[in-house]
Amino acid sequence: MTTLTHEEIVRGLAENREAPNGAARNAHAEALAGAAEAVGDRALFREALDNLINAYLYSSESPKILVPFARLLQEYDKDPAAFSEWETHSLFWQFKWVATAIADSPGIPLESATGWLEEMERRYRLAGYSERPVRDAELWLAHATGDDERAERAFRSWLAAERDDMSDCQACELGGQGHYAVLRGDDAEALELWRPVLTGELVCAEEPHRVLASSLLPLLRLGRNDEARSNHLRGYRMARGNESLLPSVGKHIEFCALTGNTSRGLEILAEHASHVAPLANLDDRLAFHGGILVLLHRLRELGHGDLPAVSYEGTPRTVSGLYEVLYAGCLDVAGQFDARNGTARVSERFRARVVREPLAADLPLGVRSTGLPRPTNDTGKAAPAVPAPDAATPNGFAELVARARNARDLGHPGADALWAEVALRLDAQPAADPLVRADLADQQALAAARRGAQEARELLAAVRDEYRVLGRAERAALAELRMAGAAAQSAAAPAEVRELLRAALRSAEALDHAEPLRARRIALAELSAIRLESYLRSVEASGPGGHHQHGHPGEEGQEHAHGELAAELASFIAAHEEAAPDVVAEAEEMSGRVTLAQGDPERALPLLATSAARAVTAGRPWQAVDPLVLRAGVLMSLDRTEEAEQAARSALEHAAELTDAEAQGAVRLTLADILLRRGGTAAEAAEHALTAAHWFDRAGLGTDGGAQARLLLVRAYANDERTVEAAEVLQSTLPDLLEHGDGQTVFVREFLGDLLRRLGELRPAAEQYLLAAEVAKGWEDPRPQASLAQSAADTLDDAGLAEEAVAAYERALELHRRTGADPVAEVRVLRSLAWLGLREEITAPAVDLARGRMGEAAAVLEAALAADPGAPALRSELAQTWHQLAQVLDRYVATAREADGDEDIDDARPTPLSPAQVDALRREEIELWDRSGRTYAELGPDHLRDRFQCLNNAAWTEQERGDAEAGAARVAALIEEARALAEDEVPDWLLPSAERLLTQLKGRAG
Repeated sequence: MTTLTHEEIVRGLAENREAPNGAARNAHAEALAGAAEAVGDRALFREALDNLINAYLYSSESPKILVPFARLLQEYDKDPAAFSEWETHSLFWQFKWVATAIADSPGIPLESATGWLEEMERRYRLAGYSERPVRDAELWLAHATGDDERAERAFRSWLAAERDDMSDCQACELGGQGHYAVLRGDDAEALELWRPVLTGELVCAEEPHRVLASSLLPLLRLGRNDEARSNHLRGYRMARGNESLLPSVGKHIEFCALTGNTSRGLEILAEHASHVAPLANLDDRLAFHGGILVLLHRLRELGHGDLPAVSYEGTPRTVSGLYEVLYAGCLDVAGQFDARNGTARVSERFRARVVREPLAADLPLGVRSTGLPRPTNDTGKAAPAVPAPDAATPNGFAELVARARNARDLGHPGADALWAEVALRLDAQPAADPLVRADLADQQALAAARRGAQEARELLAAVRDEYRVLGRAERAALAELRMAGAAAQSAAAPAEVRELLRAALRSAEALDHAEPLRARRIALAELSAIRLESYLRSVEASGPGGHHQHGHPGEEGQEHAHGELAAELASFIAAHEEAAPDVVAEAEEMSGRVTLAQGDPERALPLLATSAARAVTAGRPWQAVDPLVLRAGVLMSLDRTEEAEQAARSALEHAAELTDAEAQGAVRLTLADILLRRGGTAAEAAEHALTAAHWFDRAGLGTDGGAQARLLLVRAYANDERTVEAAEVLQSTLPDLLEHGDGQTVFVREFLGDLLRRLGELRPAAEQYLLAAEVAKGWEDPRPQASLAQSAADTLDDAGLAEEAVAAYERALELHRRTGADPVAEVRVLRSLAWLGLREEITAPAVDLARGRMGEAAAVLEAALAADPGAPALRSELAQTWHQLAQVLDRYVATAREADGDEDIDDARPTPLSPAQVDALRREEIELWDRSGRTYAELGPDHLRDRFQCLNNAAWTEQERGDAEAGAARVAALIEEARALAEDEVPDWLLPSAERLLTQLKGRAG
């Protein structure tokens, strides 16, 4: 092995500190420590040991810190004076990590663990440190060994001891105190202790990451599900992929398992597949794998044991296979802890954790997740959609059938579920009722017709015949009518469909006049004929390929067809208004849609409102949902937002009994959209968008309606300053949103870029802007691409990636110049390029380039002002350009002065300026600030702060030139001007700031 030099070790340590946490960093740190010891430089060896300890700590191998810490402690005992103040403090600080590592290592005997704790206490006392960290460590060791009385004493002593330089930060301490409260069964106290951490009042490198994960189950147990969802989205984003936070990742997986989000739990597991291995840190292994086992146990309970999970030690595993191997491993680890501690506590808690029951049946998270396949039972057959109930009594069965028939006759959304239960119970009945069997066949035929099955007509015909045999003519008439609809759906010839419609109408009219349903059957037949006739006429008007043959092609033909249909519907409504109100409600909704197609929304609105009201009066509130949702959308298009919200809320109220998942999603999506557009209701909009996404997912529409609902949810979260949650949801649904056209692609990528930029994730943000710009590249209007390129450049600049930023700015500048439509944007790009040119070095050539860019910016603005002299935005930007040019010159002078007298000048350092050059530059700065200040003065009170800044800079520059009186005169003139104004025209800060500045300048002049 090649021996490293001192310099190579120093460089290696610097690189290792910046490396990602994990096994690779640890191995490198180990090699560097060995090399440093071989070199014989004790200071370098101490530095390498310290680096190794830190590398181990932030990985899954944290128990390994014991060995390098013991070596470092030996070095200290040999020569304490060799340790600097910082090194000494670091050594004693690491004692706390060692105490935790000992408690987490069952291979260390309890006597040794107690001995280390006593040694920590002795050394802290001799060094004059508080016992607070010692009692903290004692608490957790006592708790692990089952000595609850000692743990409680240690806890009280921990709180009573004073805080000092060796105490953990308050965020970490509150994290531990809250965890102890949870172990004592007091979730409310834990959450109150954690509140400053969860709200961001107290943070550190590891918090709120850990507390966010620890808070999930306490929040669920207290019914605070919204907070739990939020903490999951925020916390998992922080913990994802962090090796030292695997226990927290396990808690997020467990949370998903216990809230009906097993598919999301599997996705998180897959993201951490490489860590599903025998971790060196046994406590972390038990915590991380324990969370995974909660998920796997739940999946097995739901019949997903054969589902693929992730590999373990190179072997692909199913859910059941992974469960077995992880359970056995964790049980062994728990046994090791119990053997060391002399209790059964760890094993008992582990077993109890794995079989926890769900805490929320179905908690929507908002993030997009791939649904699981239909579960199977132990025999491998598909499990029934509805669990088979116990055998019912004949009276109970008769009541069920009556309820099912009543729901069917009402058109109630729950009818299908009731008939499904009838079907399950039917075979258990002592005598088969032929009418019940006919009703079941009717339901099955109707289901086939709804899904467009080819056999639907045959099934309906059989049902019709069976009803006729049983003497149920009104049911036979309805089946006959449905046959016409099935024929049209299967593209039967128009003549055939018409004949079926006529037959259905004859059957309805032939019903006994005493039959209560006769009028309704006739109305249904007539409305079906109107609806289908409109379709049939359009079919006849089209030849092969859908081309019009006769009649009224194009828009004129459409208008005629709509007019004809509207007239037929109006006649139908007038004829059946009293006899069949629910059918008339359908006709009114249809009429409203036709009127909208005619381009007359104002006339459609009352039709839709009447349709909904009539449905509610008829005892069918669920039938009011569609017309109300449509009405809300029309009202929004007319900017009648308050009425739109009322309609959407009414639709949501009436949707309570709807079982159609898509309809439930549509209602909530509509209301969420309206609330967002009205503004000020982001929290409620988020609630409805979240639920809408959940319903669309259940309907199998996650990539369509679900994606749009999530986009609304993201907007609501962003409006409510919940940026982390917004970014997490948007990133999860991004692939779905990208399937909806270039316009939406550009919008969502830019939106995601904005969110990531707010979170300080600058590289990913810039990537999103650039990807959006690439999509917009082919658009006729180059302005969107220019704006996106500029956003990318600004973000890259903020990230310190100067070369990439310059390229993006140059592209944005090219595009802005191509349009010539946004001089302000062009100018801001030029100014950014000017400053970027000075980032690496401030030399005369670099300053000349920056001056040139600023000059270009001023020229662009002056040209724009020539066309629009009074534009305040242009004048403000021109003043800002002069101001920034003065700042460039000021920085040049300051940097050049630093180089004055330095004999070791190379090409990368500025050449010192002569006194004459400095004075000339200072005078130019003053003139630029004066020019800028005058422009701000002309722009009025809104620019007072900018003007004062210019005056301040000019005054101090005058003072540097040796003429503080001139600077004082400027300030005195501003004070005199401000005192002459009305009191309400002068900002509170102006006079005190100006007077303080004047005093300082006069002091310099004196």
